[in-house]
Amino acid sequence: MTVFIMVAGVFTGAHVWQETAERLAAAGSAVHAVPLTGLDAGRPAGPASVDLETHIADVIAAIDAVDAASGREIVLVGHGYGIHPVLGAADRRPSRVARVVSLDGGMPQNGVPALAAVPDLTLRARLTERGQHGERAGELAPPARAEWQRWGSVAGLSAAALDRLTALAAPQPLGTLFQPLRLTGAVAAVPTTGVLCTRNGAGIDLVQRLVDFGDPALAALTGPQVTFFELPTGHWPMLSCPADLADVLLRAAAGGGHHLRPAGAGASPAHLRPFPLDVPELSRDRRGRVDLYVPSAEGPLPAVVLVHGGPVPAGARPAPRDWPTLVGHARLAAAQGVIGVTIDHRLHDVADYERAADDVTAAVELVRSDPRVDADRIALWFFSGGGLLAADWLTGPPAWLRCLAASYPILAPLPGWGLTGSRFHPARAVAHAGALPLVLLRVGLETPGIAATVEAFVNAAEGCAAHLELVDVPNGHHGFETLDPPEETRPALLHAMRSVVTHLTG
Repeated sequence: MTVFIMVAGVFTGAHVWQETAERLAAAGSAVHAVPLTGLDAGRPAGPASVDLETHIADVIAAIDAVDAASGREIVLVGHGYGIHPVLGAADRRPSRVARVVSLDGGMPQNGVPALAAVPDLTLRARLTERGQHGERAGELAPPARAEWQRWGSVAGLSAAALDRLTALAAPQPLGTLFQPLRLTGAVAAVPTTGVLCTRNGAGIDLVQRLVDFGDPALAALTGPQVTFFELPTGHWPMLSCPADLADVLLRAAAGGGHHLRPAGAGASPAHLRPFPLDVPELSRDRRGRVDLYVPSAEGPLPAVVLVHGGPVPAGARPAPRDWPTLVGHARLAAAQGVIGVTIDHRLHDVADYERAADDVTAAVELVRSDPRVDADRIALWFFSGGGLLAADWLTGPPAWLRCLAASYPILAPLPGWGLTGSRFHPARAVAHAGALPLVLLRVGLETPGIAATVEAFVNAAEGCAAHLELVDVPNGHHGFETLDPPEETRPALLHAMRSVVTHLTG
């Protein structure tokens, strides 16, 4: 028999597991939802005395309450913040734990506080500043009903479930967020499963792509004891789809799930596969973070500046401006008689959009100052997560910006990214774009969360003066250029580039 020991995330307690626990019990498992000190009824404590170690002790007590001689395997499940006390407890009782399941919570490392995982970047910065001044006592008030989205996607939650989540929420003791997680390394031997809620952001395919970038910090995710599952819902699956969650937990306990491929193993990673169009070889002219692909024609010439997506790990090699997709677009632009430009910007984390925006602005100014470039005829083309960087250029676009294009872009902050109130919101900014021509490559097999941002952008554009041209790739995936059959991708690529060049030269 499996014993599931379940730990809830911020502001919530054992009550959130009720429906999932009932289904696990019906399948023959034992279930213990851990009441956390300071959060659950019956476990009161002064907020100043509650920290991460308090909750680690709560989980250890639940582990120790299971008779070691019974032969029952213990599976620890941590939701969001709950993975911090789960890992702390598993690190101290590794021989008692058969598996750790991180439910939409990542895998925090030794020395990192839970504050680092707070999705609301504005709140995180405010709390960080407060902590630096030694103000670490007290509580964080739970969200109002309309504010839960700042802590994770509420996709799939019924109105009644959201009412319940709000009504039973409790203040989070700040000590649980400030105190660093301390691990000896013993937990590394415990099998692990990640359950990704795809409406809240990443799915297995995206995690595989991040691994393929070669970031050493992600290498552990490819170990033989690490598996993954997806649930097509928001951040609270125990409330939105408890039956599906129970099924996934049972399969995880049995060792099931998807295994990630190590970087460099097997087929070439998606972002390094060949560009689907035959474009003329053309050497680059490298200027700092900027590469120019200049055709042999009399200038000055218009330029297309290609802005890669992200976040991309800082150590990714090759760097994005050398990826086949970006180089292919630049050479395709040059074949059409304009200068193609690839750049590197420092979007390594969702907290880096300000820095990345500054990098893009600096790159554009460098390009415009080049004597081979017609400074009054520039197009910007954004990809994937770089799409949020388009917002600055949509808000009062300069006269020299003749066109803005985007391929499978993210056009509004994803839930849990903490950018909801930021300026990086193209779906809002497009109302200020005037008559700027827009070319949008939209893929039919986009992930639901990103597709929703594209739909919001399209709807907003239709209600204002912006001139939006949609180039659809019905059977295309996110990153279709190197993922999908060339015969299905070439027409869209050629059509989009010709439209951009027409706006630049017409």
